[in-house]
Amino acid sequence: MTRLESLRKAQTKKEFALILGLNASFLTRTLYIRQVDSQYHQFLIPKRSGGFRTINAPTAELKDIQSRLSVLLLDCVDEINKSKKIVPKLSHGFTRERSIITNAEKHINRRNILNIDLSDFFDSFNFGRVRGFFIKNSNFLLHEHIATVIAKVSCLNNSLPQGSPCSPVITNLIAHPLDIRLASLAKRNSCTYSRYADDITFSTRNKEFSIEIVNVEDCTVLIGNTLRKEIDRAGFKINDKKTRVQFSDSRQDVTGLVVNNKVSIKSEYWRITRSMCHKLFITGAYIKSTSSGEVGGTIGELHGRLNFIDSVDKYNRNCPKASIDDKYIKKNNGLNYRALLNVREKMFSKFLYYRSFYANNKPTILCEGKTDNIYLKSAISMLAKQYPLLANEKTETTPYDLLVNFFRYSKRTRYLLDLYGGGSYLKKFVERYQENLKFYQKEIPINPVILILDNDSGPDALLNHLITEKSKYPNCTKSKEDVRNSEFIHITSNLYLILTPRIDNDESRMESLFDKSTLSVLVDGRSFDPSKDADTTTTYGKNTFATKVVMEKKATVSFEGFKPLLDRVVSVIQYHMNLSTQV
Repeated sequence: MTRLESLRKAQTKKEFALILGLNASFLTRTLYIRQVDSQYHQFLIPKRSGGFRTINAPTAELKDIQSRLSVLLLDCVDEINKSKKIVPKLSHGFTRERSIITNAEKHINRRNILNIDLSDFFDSFNFGRVRGFFIKNSNFLLHEHIATVIAKVSCLNNSLPQGSPCSPVITNLIAHPLDIRLASLAKRNSCTYSRYADDITFSTRNKEFSIEIVNVEDCTVLIGNTLRKEIDRAGFKINDKKTRVQFSDSRQDVTGLVVNNKVSIKSEYWRITRSMCHKLFITGAYIKSTSSGEVGGTIGELHGRLNFIDSVDKYNRNCPKASIDDKYIKKNNGLNYRALLNVREKMFSKFLYYRSFYANNKPTILCEGKTDNIYLKSAISMLAKQYPLLANEKTETTPYDLLVNFFRYSKRTRYLLDLYGGGSYLKKFVERYQENLKFYQKEIPINPVILILDNDSGPDALLNHLITEKSKYPNCTKSKEDVRNSEFIHITSNLYLILTPRIDNDESRMESLFDKSTLSVLVDGRSFDPSKDADTTTTYGKNTFATKVVMEKKATVSFEGFKPLLDRVVSVIQYHMNLSTQV
């Protein structure tokens, strides 16, 4: 049974809660005992056009219900589209696989672009309209009681609040008939139509728009009667003050992106972001302009700006991720990312280095792969009481808090940072570390960056590099054998190396720290074999061991073997704390 079928058959709050994966008593308590209206925090955010937008943020409990409802409705939309063999192309806001980029892309290289803003968009959807839609819409036809509960979950003061996770998907559902009629109007008049929330866009390659859509007289923009009637008929109003027509001989933008020749960032947005980065790298802070004046910006906000710019660059490469990565590895041997990055990507790379390794807010650990991260996180969580520098244990009044960061590798970290785990990548990371830190302030960073590697042949190339380049790494004067027996090595600045403790004076790996009973756990009748060429019909590998044994059964797993390794991590943190205070 599909999720939509389950939703159609539901008649009680208990059945609805089951579909959402919730306890019925929790749903009742949140919606009817505590009252929905009391579970919002209101604040203002500045609009791009001036003034402020009111945001109503729900409590954690209500937000959880709304998020689950949003996912449920999005799943229903996918099922409806699949059954009707429809590929959604009209609404791009808060829709899976759609964004402001896909919205803007539809209007590239057009002679004329019309932008329309709908007034008080979210306020146009009241309780009765939401409830009535789910009862009467042919795709849903829900039981009246279920439709009432959905409206209760989603509405505040008789409208859909901005700030609720489920408001956008509900507005898209109810506004879909408007999208169909406006798309038909656009096609009839040789135009392209799209909508992103309350932003409606028409574009054409014709010399001018049809008068059914818009008429421009003496620089005055007059919405066509046909278009206005369709919008009024759907229960919306046009904000005439924001209506505008853009011509090809000037800069054209759609939802904040320039579309004259391709989807691109506004040049001033990039210049401001670049200036913010330079200021951050040199002084450790930057200023941003707001409607209230200039205020200090946060590193998270700047990360968001750079992510947005990078998402547009990535989209414009217009090829699958795998192709990008294959091209990158082939041309650069997987180890020379700066030769491939454009100017904006290089700036993003510098910022990611800054945030991850220079201004990291906690000690940062880099392992060889994701399974090592799982092992160490699990060990720290179960031994938190003994390692207060690594985690705050959970109590009756405080939640568990991990006090170290674990760096996560991805295809994007490989492309932008040349980091993907494994010996060759980490060796190159160490080789470039001092050079990369030169972009920032000269002080030693407050928190350490710790490489934790297996004490086997894997890091041989890295150890040889550290030992032979004595002028570059004056702290690494030991022999390879001494390094393998060391508690830790201070490579340079805030960068450290820890190898897993040797066992009986022999090599060791992260898995060597588990006891025999843990390593002998069977999964689906198969035994653990960490080798890459193992027979998967009779054995399972590291990923299954990490997720199905270590993570799922960590309450019964012995992590005593990890104590010597965690002791070394603590020693590095304490050593660096002393080093930082002395400078």
